Amino acid sequence: MSIWWSLHLRREAASVPLARRLLLGTMEKAGVDPDISYDLSVALSEACANAVEHGGRAAHPDGAHSCASPGGFQVTAYLDGDMCRIEVADSGPGFPAVGHGHGRPARTPDLDAEHGRGLCLIREIADHASFGNRPGRGGAVVSFDKILKWRTDAPLVSA
Repeated sequence: MSIWWSLHLRREAASVPLARRLLLGTMEKAGVDPDISYDLSVALSEACANAVEHGGRAAHPDGAHSCASPGGFQVTAYLDGDMCRIEVADSGPGFPAVGHGHGRPARTPDLDAEHGRGLCLIREIADHASFGNRPGRGGAVVSFDKILKWRTDAPLVSA
């Protein structure tokens, strides 16, 4: 079984639960174990929240950021066999060069910090995660995958 979908979303907070609900609905209908579905929805929410917060600011040569263009972001999900791969790509300034090229957040956030835990959380939830910049087009790409477990009554597995 193979399912995939792609969304182009506005860089607005309301886009995050929309993407999450679509993922959860797809997983439920496919028969994915609810715990795996929940974990992936948390990771997707974190990636989308980062795209909403950081994904539309274009960098200027002087290093300043501009929010003049609201931009958007794209979410693509693939369920292929026993693997789910999710990719969130935005059109913002991307990740700083140091620390992100090898799929790692640049630093571990403080435990009491309000921001900065999303990428670490994605790494903990996913079986594999990578964080990088879109070559030539600008923007960040967060991708992660996880091996799926199925409910015993999964309709698409038994078909």
